[in-house]
Amino acid sequence: MKRSVLLVLFLVGAASLSAREGYKIDISFRSNIPDSIVYLVHYFGKAGILVKADSARVKDQKHIRFARKQPITGGSYLLAFNRNSQFIEFLLDNGADFSIAADTLRNKAGGIDLDRISFRNSPENDRYLAYNKLMESLGDRHHGIMQQLGAAKNEADSSRINAALKPLQDEQLSYRKNYIKQYPNTLLSSIFSALLPPEVPGGPHYLEDGTTPDSTYAYRYYQAHYWDKFDFADARLLNTPVYENKLNDYFEKWLYPIPDTINSEADKLLARTRANRELFRYTLRTLTNNALQSKIMGMDEVFVHLVERYYMKGDAYWLDSAGRAWYENRARSLSPTTLGNIAPDLGMQDIWTSKDLNLHSVKAPYTLLVIWSYDCGHCRKEIPLLDSLYRNQLVAKGVQVYSVASGGDLGEIRKFVEQMGIKDWINVADFNSTSGYKSKYDAYTTPKIFLMDTDKKLIGKGLDHSNIYGLIEHYEKKKKANP
Repeated sequence: MKRSVLLVLFLVGAASLSAREGYKIDISFRSNIPDSIVYLVHYFGKAGILVKADSARVKDQKHIRFARKQPITGGSYLLAFNRNSQFIEFLLDNGADFSIAADTLRNKAGGIDLDRISFRNSPENDRYLAYNKLMESLGDRHHGIMQQLGAAKNEADSSRINAALKPLQDEQLSYRKNYIKQYPNTLLSSIFSALLPPEVPGGPHYLEDGTTPDSTYAYRYYQAHYWDKFDFADARLLNTPVYENKLNDYFEKWLYPIPDTINSEADKLLARTRANRELFRYTLRTLTNNALQSKIMGMDEVFVHLVERYYMKGDAYWLDSAGRAWYENRARSLSPTTLGNIAPDLGMQDIWTSKDLNLHSVKAPYTLLVIWSYDCGHCRKEIPLLDSLYRNQLVAKGVQVYSVASGGDLGEIRKFVEQMGIKDWINVADFNSTSGYKSKYDAYTTPKIFLMDTDKKLIGKGLDHSNIYGLIEHYEKKKKANP
C-alpha cells in the first residue's frame, strides 16, 4: 500500500514537472491575416536581433497554435505575422499556457494597437501589456517635449523644456521599482531589476583626510555597483533586448578607455557570466569584436588580451579549429605593435643608395613610421598633409620620418617621393623582401602610421596628420608629470 502511494506521488510529481516545461499558446485574430505560416521569435541580447524559436500554420486565416513539450529558455518573445511586418510582443516562460486575442490594425505609430490586444490566463502578460501602454504614453509625451525643445528660442526656454523630461524618467523608474516589490521572482521583475541604475548615497563625501570633498565619489560608486541588480544566473535575460545596451553603456560610458582598465573589467565581468554558458559566450564575442573594431587607439591590446586569455585556452567553445585559428592569427599579427612595446625592427634599403637602413638605427626623440603605397589613393591625400605637419610642427619636436614604400616598381616609388616633395624623409623599401614589415606591422592596407619615442617604444598607432602633434604634446605632459 505504501509503495502504491509513493508511486502515485512520484507520477503526480513527474506530471507537475512536465507541465512546467514547454508552452501552449493559442492566438486568434479578429480579422483575416494573409500569412499561411506565422513565426515565434525572441530577442537575443538587443532589439535588432531576433531568433526564430518556432513556427505554426494559420487555420482559417485567423487561428494559430504554438505548442511545445520540450523545455525552453524564457524571455521576451514576439509573434511575427503579416509577412513579418507586424509583431506582438509578450513574455514567455516554461509551462506557459495562455491565449492571445489581437487585431491586425495598426496604431498611429505603425505598430499594433495595444488597446486591441488581450491575454487570457497570463497575469504577467496583462501587466506587461499595461507597462507597454505606459511606455507608449510616456513616449508620446517625450516626443511632444522634444518638439517644443526644437522650437525653443533661447537658453531659458531650453532649460525650462528640458526640466519637463525628468518627471517622465521618474515615472518610469518608479513604476519599475514598485513592480519589483509587488511581483518579486517574476520574469518581468528580473528584467526591470537588470535595468535599474545604481542609487548613489547622498553626500557629502570626503577623501581619507575627512575634509577634502570627494568629487569622484558618485562616479566611482555608480561604476562599482553598475551590475548589482543584474542576475547573471538568469539565462532568460539574454532573450530580451536588455543586455547588449547595458554592456556597451558600461564599457563606453563608465570606464576610461585605457587597455589595462578595460582588460581588468572584462575579466571581472566574464568571471561573473560563467554562471550562464550562453551569456559568457555572448559577452566574450561582443567584447572581442568591439575591441577589434574600435576606433580608439590602443584597443587592439584588449583584443589580444581576450584572445590569449580565453580563445587560446579553449573557452571559445562555439568555434571550430578554423575559427579559433583566425582569432589566434589576428592576435599574433597585432601583438607586436601594441602600445608600450618596442617597435619591431625593420631591415630596409634606402631607395636612392640601396644601402641598408634599419628602423632602429634612426636616432631621434621621436620616430614616425609611415608605410605607404604609390598606387594608394588615400596615401596620395594623406602624405602631403602629413608632410605639411612635419615641416610646420614636427621638425621642431625632433621627429624623424621613416618612410616605407610598400612594394611596387622602384621607378614609381622614386617618382612618388619626388611628386610628394618628401625627399628629406628617410625613404626606404624592402628590396630583398626579407623585412617582414607587412606581418610585423599588420600593413596589409595603407597608409599605416606609428609613432615611437627615442627608445623606439610605441606610443601611437593608427594615426593620421590630425592627431600626431596632439599625441606628442600629451605624451610630453604626461612624461613631465611622471618623470
